[in-house]
Order: sequence, then C-alpha cells, then structure tokens
Amino acid sequence: MADLDVTKKLHIYHSLYRLNLSFAAIVRRCRDLQEAQIFRPKFLRLFQGYAQELQAEINDELLETLHGVELDDYARFGKVRDAREKERRDLDDVFIAARERREELRRQKKRLPR
Repeated sequence: MADLDVTKKLHIYHSLYRLNLSFAAIVRRCRDLQEAQIFRPKFLRLFQGYAQELQAEINDELLETLHGVELDDYARFGKVRDAREKERRDLDDVFIAARERREELRRQKKRLPR
C-alpha cells in the first residue's frame, strides 16, 4: 500500500472506530429486542454471531493492511531518528565501543575450554 499521509491515516482509524461502534450498537439492539421477547433466543444468538463474525473479518482484513503501513512508517521515520542520533554522536564513541567489544571478545576466549 502506498504511503498514507497522517490525515488519511487518521480518517481510516476513525472509520474503523465508527464501524466497530456500529457493530456494538447492533449487538446491543439485539439484546434490547431479546428483553422485549421479540426474537426467539436461538435466532437472536445466530444474528448476533453473524454480526460479530463480520465485524471480526472486517477488522482482521483492515488491521492486516494497516499493520504493514505502520511497519513501513516505523522504518521510514526511524531513519530520521537514526540520522539525528548519528549526527549527535561523539566521535570518541566509536573508539569506546571498539574497546568494549575487544574486552568482550577477550572474556569470551577465557571462557572457552581448550
């Protein structure tokens, strides 16, 4: 999926929220009808199940797509942070990291049986 701007992504998440709110209302109205004893209980459970199954299927499909979009955004915007951290990093940090790595390797050699 193409990159989504923040406004479009907000609209999608808001639509998903409203959709789930609507499914919750359907289930709630079915319960109201059950209390009024309009539906036979067997059919009420059936219709509620249909609604909740459809809700789950829609959520699954949409969230699978959105998961990919979010992972792409995470990687893309993470590059911005990485670049800033690299820019701010002290040049001596490289030498410190190398020294720590040499010490770690030396400790690992000592632990290996010969």
